Amino acid sequence: MLKTANRVLKTEKTKIALASDHAGFEMKEFMKDYLKDDCEVQDFGAYDTSSMDYPDSGFPAAEAVARGKCELGIIICGSGIGMSIVANKVDGVRAALCHCTDFAKLSRMHNNANVLVLSGRFIAKHLAFEMVDLFLNTPYEGGRHDKRLNKIRDYEERGKYENN
Repeated sequence: MLKTANRVLKTEKTKIALASDHAGFEMKEFMKDYLKDDCEVQDFGAYDTSSMDYPDSGFPAAEAVARGKCELGIIICGSGIGMSIVANKVDGVRAALCHCTDFAKLSRMHNNANVLVLSGRFIAKHLAFEMVDLFLNTPYEGGRHDKRLNKIRDYEERGKYENN
């Protein structure tokens, strides 16, 4: 792995699903440019600032991650809340709405989050870039966290909670 300006780079490009609604469009475009040299980015929209419904780009991006077409996702809407709800409806997605670097790091370390959700309106670009770097480069710890994630996976498969 190579390390460049706080980024640890794999020799193979990570496939990233990137999506936004109109409110997150500007941040998405900055993110796409930021990631283009180190990642293979699949853009699921929005493609301009025209009003659109966040599920129309959020669901396809989350499904790409769940189906293994992309390794990780970054999705952005005005507050991040709508995209977070959308992504977490997709089985196999563990989306984390993050507003600080600690959340981005812990979402990977403890929750093995595979989709980072950001606010396009309330997070400065420099902070968003820092969170993305941490999200992409922080490994999952496993261990005690596996048991917790297995309970979530079991719930997704059964559709009901059973305390074991």
